[in-house]
Amino acid sequence: MIVVTGATGTVGGHVARLLSAHHPTRVLGRSPGRLRDAAPGAAAVGADFADRRSLERALDGARALFVVTADPSRPDHDENLLAAARTAGVEHVVKLSALAVTDEGAEDLITAWQRENEERVRTCGLAWTILRPRSFMSNTLSWAESIRAGGAVLTPQPNSRNASVDPRDVAEAAVLALTAPGHGQRHYALTGPEAISPAEQCEHLAEVLARPVRCCELPLERAYLSWARRYPEPIAQALLDSARRQGEGAKQHVDPAVEKLLGRPARSYRDWAKDHAERFG
Repeated sequence: MIVVTGATGTVGGHVARLLSAHHPTRVLGRSPGRLRDAAPGAAAVGADFADRRSLERALDGARALFVVTADPSRPDHDENLLAAARTAGVEHVVKLSALAVTDEGAEDLITAWQRENEERVRTCGLAWTILRPRSFMSNTLSWAESIRAGGAVLTPQPNSRNASVDPRDVAEAAVLALTAPGHGQRHYALTGPEAISPAEQCEHLAEVLARPVRCCELPLERAYLSWARRYPEPIAQALLDSARRQGEGAKQHVDPAVEKLLGRPARSYRDWAKDHAERFG
C-alpha cells in the first residue's frame, strides 16, 4: 500500500492517479469526498495533519508515503506525518520540496520551511527521497482569465527566466521513487528542458491558441501589494523575494535529472501549453 498526501493538489493528484492504476493506493486528507473526486481509483481516508493518532490510523499497513504539505505556519504537520509513518511501519518516504532550497540568498519563509522539512525527512530514520522541482508550468493557469478576457498577461519580471517543470514530470518521478528500488537517500533537482521567460511562455500560448497574447510588465511593488491582499505578509514577502531572485537569474539552471529518471526528455512549456490549451479558452 502506498499513501499519498496532497491528492487534491496538482502534483499529488497526478501521483495518486498514476499510482492507483497499478498499485494499491490510499489518499489521505481532511475531506474524503474531495479526495475521491481527485483520485477515483484510490481509497480515500480522512485524517488531520494536526492529529497524529488519525495519521497513524490512515498510514496503517502502508509501505511508502508521498508527503506534500502546504502551510509554512504549521511545521508540526511534517513532524506529525513522519512520526506517524515510523509508528505505522512505513519503509520509504518521498517528500515534495522545492529547488529554491539550493538557491544562494534564498532566506524567505517558504524556503526556510522547506529546508527544515527536508532535514526532518533526512533524520526521520526511514528510507527517503527528496524531490526538488523548480516552479510548475501549471502556475501559468493563473493567466487564463486575463487571456480569455483581453488577450493579455500582467506579470512581474516578464523577461526573467525560470527552468520551470511540468508537474506531470514531477509526478512520474515521484511514482518511480515510490515504486522502484534504488532511490533511497537521494535528492533530485527537477526542471524543464530550458529556462524560459513569461514573455516566451506568452509567445507559445499565442501560437497554440492561434491568437495574440500580450505580455505586460507588472512592477514588483504592485505585485507585492496584490500578493499582500491575498496572503499573510510573510508569504507575500516570500513571493516578492522569489520574484527578485528570478530577475537576478537564480532560477535558470537546467538539470538533467528528469530525463535520466524517466528515460525521455523533460516536457517543454510548449508541450504543456498544447495539452492545456482548452483551459485558456
